[in-house]
Amino acid sequence: MDTIAVLGLGLLGRGFAENLLAKGHAVRVWNRTASRAEPLIAAGAVGAATPAEAVRGASRVHLVLSEDSAVDSVIDAMRSGLAAGTWIVDHSTNLPAGVAARVERLRKEGVRYVHAPVFMGPTNSREGTGLMLLSCSREDEAALRPLLEPMTGRVLYLGEAPDKAAKIKLAGNGMLVMLIAAMGDLFEMGRAGGLTPDEILALFEQFSPTPAGMGRRALAAGEAPVGFELAMARKDVRLMIEMAGGGERLTLLPAVAAAMDRALEAGKGSDDFAIIAKPER
Repeated sequence: MDTIAVLGLGLLGRGFAENLLAKGHAVRVWNRTASRAEPLIAAGAVGAATPAEAVRGASRVHLVLSEDSAVDSVIDAMRSGLAAGTWIVDHSTNLPAGVAARVERLRKEGVRYVHAPVFMGPTNSREGTGLMLLSCSREDEAALRPLLEPMTGRVLYLGEAPDKAAKIKLAGNGMLVMLIAAMGDLFEMGRAGGLTPDEILALFEQFSPTPAGMGRRALAAGEAPVGFELAMARKDVRLMIEMAGGGERLTLLPAVAAAMDRALEAGKGSDDFAIIAKPER
C-alpha cells in the first residue's frame, strides 16, 4: 500500500485520512492545530510536526485547506520534504485565478500539482462517496483517476483548463448557499403565516423545480414562450414579503424584488419572469 500525506484536518481532511487508513495505507498527517491530529494518530496515522516532515516519503499528498493563502503557505513549507514526481492533489476551494497561477508556477518548477475540489461532506470523505472534480491534462487524469476514485466514488473530469474545477466548484457552492437562503426565506414566510417547515417541505416533495431546469428557463428567457409574466411574478413577490411581515428577516426575496423592479423599469413586464436572470436585462 502507498504512503499518503493528508495536510489539513478539518472535517473533510479527517474523513479522507480515516478512509485511507481503513484501506490499509500508511497515512501521515499534519495540521496547524496539532491537537486535531491526535484521534488519527490513535487510529494508526503518523503525526508530523511540519508539512515537510509529513510529505517526506509520501507517494502523494492531499491538501484540504481553507483557501489560496493557506495552500501557498503549506506548499512552500513542504517543498524541502517533497520527493520528485510526488503528486500534490489540492481539494481546497480556491479562487480560479489563484489555481491557474499556482499550476503554472509549480509545473515550471517540476512539481506535479492538480486541483481537485469536491462536493462531499465528512461522511462522504470517510466512506469514499460523493463527487470530486478534476481539471488537468488527459495524461494526468489517466494517472490520477484510479487513485482518486476510491476516495470519492465519482471523479468528474472537466478538461485540461487547470482552473475549470475551481470555477465549477464555486458555481456549485453558490447554488448550495442560495438554496439554503431561499429555504430560509420560505420558512420565515411560513412562520409568519402559521405554516410549519414540514408543511412547506411537503410541497417540494410533490413540486420540485430543479436547478438545471430553472437554469434552462433562464437561458431561454426573452425567446421562449412566456409562462409566468414578470409583472405577475413581482406581484407575488410583494405578497410573499407582506406575508413575512416585511423584508427585515428575509435574505433573498428583497434582492429579487429589486431585480424585478429594474426589469420592470426597463419595460420587461410582459416577459417571462426568468428575464431577471439575463445579464443584459
